[in-house]
Amino acid sequence: MMLLATDLDGTFLAGAGEQRQRLYAMLRKRADIQLVFVTGRSLASVKALLQDLAIPTPSYVICDVGATIVNGWSLQPVLPLQALISAVWPGADVVRNQLRGVPGLVYQDVPQERRCSFFLKDENLVPVIEEQLAGLSCDVLYSAGKYRMYCPPA
Repeated sequence: MMLLATDLDGTFLAGAGEQRQRLYAMLRKRADIQLVFVTGRSLASVKALLQDLAIPTPSYVICDVGATIVNGWSLQPVLPLQALISAVWPGADVVRNQLRGVPGLVYQDVPQERRCSFFLKDENLVPVIEEQLAGLSCDVLYSAGKYRMYCPPA
């Protein structure tokens, strides 16, 4: 058995259309390859993507920057892993309240579960943000040189 764990944006969904279609067809035919999507996207975004019949169904989906783990066929949580993550997530409202007043921190209005994503204008504010979130069960992640994500620790 082989496991192919791949990001979506810029990787699995990237490249020339013909090459992608050959890869997707091969993955559908090969029962010895388990496909896993690992993405910062929300589960809602991945569900919409899976409506495209050209995209092979993954065995698992790890989304929300690792905070949501579901079976790719049923899209139901993988327990007890998901339960452990959910148990330590303080909730978006708690995180957002802790960060209220941080200048230049703008909430990303996208579907999110067990994470809060923001645009951050001044990276020098990271120590302030980390200090304000100290005591919560959150990791602070920086992505693409402009995004900050606050999510349960891995």
